[in-house]
Amino acid sequence: MNYKDLEIWQLSREVVIELHRMSLELPKFEMYEEGSQIRRSSKSVKSNIVEGYGRRNYKNEYIRFITFALASNDETLDHLETLFETRSLTDKIFYDNLHNKIELLGKKINRFLQSVQNEHLSDR
Repeated sequence: MNYKDLEIWQLSREVVIELHRMSLELPKFEMYEEGSQIRRSSKSVKSNIVEGYGRRNYKNEYIRFITFALASNDETLDHLETLFETRSLTDKIFYDNLHNKIELLGKKINRFLQSVQNEHLSDR
């Protein structure tokens, strides 16, 4: 098994691709501001899952990086909401679908984190 087998990595990859494509269609002034921020935060979710997985033999490190992934996911959701609220993103169906996907990813990361934490406690 490797990190690509993790459901949270697979879903985060989908989110990264969708957000990246969407951000390149934003108005020019947003492409380099909020667009850049949302690209970086979404990629951070995926990267922190990978880095945490690479440190899975060190449970505290694993927990730390999965926590970073969860925080970056929250940041991504905030950027998406800002883009929609400021009308830089106007496609309501796209927004709703992506918003739901990011919320689902947050729930899945949280459950994964709890699982790793519980496993860590049982190792003591």
